[in-house]
Amino acid sequence: MTDLSAAQIRFPFPDAPVPGTATELAEGVLWMRIPLPWVLDHVNVYALDDGDGWTIVDTGADFGRCRKTWDMLLAGPLAFRPVRRVVVTHHHPDHIGLAGWFQEQGAELVTTRTAWLYARMLTLDVEDRPTPETLAYWRGAGMAPEIYAKRAAEKPYNFADVVAPLPLGYSRIVEGDTIRMGGRDWIVRMGDGHAPEHATFWEVGGDLVIGGDQILPGISANIGVHASEPLADPLAEWMAACARLQPHVTDRQLVLPGHKLPFKGLPHRLRQMVDNHHGALERLRAHLARPHTACECFVPLFGREITGDAYGLAMVESVAHLNHLLKLGEVRRWRGENDAWLWQRIQT
Repeated sequence: MTDLSAAQIRFPFPDAPVPGTATELAEGVLWMRIPLPWVLDHVNVYALDDGDGWTIVDTGADFGRCRKTWDMLLAGPLAFRPVRRVVVTHHHPDHIGLAGWFQEQGAELVTTRTAWLYARMLTLDVEDRPTPETLAYWRGAGMAPEIYAKRAAEKPYNFADVVAPLPLGYSRIVEGDTIRMGGRDWIVRMGDGHAPEHATFWEVGGDLVIGGDQILPGISANIGVHASEPLADPLAEWMAACARLQPHVTDRQLVLPGHKLPFKGLPHRLRQMVDNHHGALERLRAHLARPHTACECFVPLFGREITGDAYGLAMVESVAHLNHLLKLGEVRRWRGENDAWLWQRIQT
């Protein structure tokens, strides 16, 4: 879902660095972009100057173009000084995809236990065809028959296709830890909902916040339910994380997000992110006056029908919002045709 009201969001650095270059956001803190071959065509990564080397935050996915971009960065703005640590905010491929590549070159991996376990497990789980559980989940969501037939017959997306192998071993961070990066101390605060145990970093005595995908400007992080945990309620976890972070936000802070531009106006943006989902839930409640499948809820949630590469992301987010209403006791569901769950608001 896209947020169109950004009057109180400010972008002090309106021009993103081109691949292979860096923008200094503060002394010893560099912003770089790694290109991605997806609809969201980049990920932001950050390098923090530790004197004898660099700490980098997030990596991009394991594509040839991403590695080449890093080669340009290492030879250019990073001046051939070694990357000694890779800090990963969460387990998604665009953030952890090249962590193992840096580890092979001697870097230490620092992340949360959940992020490491998820990433390592998924790199080892390679499938030639979708599993029965995945197929059942797609049917339950009401996936369009032509999309289902195509996906059922082809090799699925495998984590290992875009994430370098992760060697055994990492250094764990937890809520409330302090980590020193770039001559600054940072408090670790955990997000949730978009990815479990998503690490964010808040400068001690300063105004920098490394937000990963937990805090983004202009777009909302995908909050999805997958076949591995089909009754999960990540939206409740997202709301709870926003509430936990709220006491720590100020209007002075410069947020370094995982995508889009660094921005100020975090108190306003945090309220927007919560309000966006409350608005989506209200539209969904109205839509569910009549029974619908998850894939019939795209218009009230996103304002349009979703096709192409974004279809799967829309589907898992639709299920997340429906599961949230189910856990609140506001909807009921039952099996309809082709095993699809039908959802309807409980009339009071």
